[in-house]
Amino acid sequence: MDALTAFLNRLKKEPRAKKHFLGLLHALIGCRITTASDGQVVSQGLSWRDLAAKLKKIRWDPDCVGQLGMEIRELPQRDRERLWYQVISRAEVDSPAAVASAAQLAEVLRELGYEII
Repeated sequence: MDALTAFLNRLKKEPRAKKHFLGLLHALIGCRITTASDGQVVSQGLSWRDLAAKLKKIRWDPDCVGQLGMEIRELPQRDRERLWYQVISRAEVDSPAAVASAAQLAEVLRELGYEII
């Protein structure tokens, strides 16, 4: 299992991290994430398409889109990769709210042994 998959699977089970879904999207797209202990690179930034594929692969809970002010029933239900791509495209991952959410997520990740650079 690659480091990014292990990272996302760990966050999937962490309720404090799930509260900052917008920040997570911002960090995964535009930031570098490393392990705090040895500096191993988890992610150097992903394209929207790659992130959508990864969220589909690990079966991220689609109910978290409610945090972003979206209705899950308005999104494609049968094609999860397309669903995640549309969520990312509508989420405004470059907004000041996303940056603030990523900063809050960074504190949680530090406790879990990760750093957002």
